[in-house]
Amino acid sequence: MFNNILFPTDGSDLSAKATATVIDLARKHGGRIVAISVLQPYPFVPMGDTGIAVPDMGTYEARMLDITKDNVNKVAAAAQAAGVPCEAVTSMSASPYEAIVEAAETHGCDAIVMASHGRKGLNKLFLGSETQKVLAHTTLPVLVLR
Repeated sequence: MFNNILFPTDGSDLSAKATATVIDLARKHGGRIVAISVLQPYPFVPMGDTGIAVPDMGTYEARMLDITKDNVNKVAAAAQAAGVPCEAVTSMSASPYEAIVEAAETHGCDAIVMASHGRKGLNKLFLGSETQKVLAHTTLPVLVLR
């Protein structure tokens, strides 16, 4: 049924807990996992001579790339230990949901399994929900774990 599962991970505790579930699901269906972690580009924009110290863009992106690689490598290692094939990919996008939907298409995935932080109220309004955006922009089945 689910032969090729996309698993977006942000390295959070919720994503770490969801890793076991997605591995079990892939194993039960004889499937494979494509783990993706999305690096958001440097968010700081210098605003003239304000005296504000702005972190170096190259340093920021290099550190964040290391983190995204670590996120997917943890999933790949857990999948390998369970005997489940896993491809680890990283992407850079200002809109993580777009990168997730695109990766699902590019890798021929037939389902997306992702953790949701389950934010409510104003936090959800201001922070947005990548999970909600993925649900709105894909035609694939999406299993949301909390």
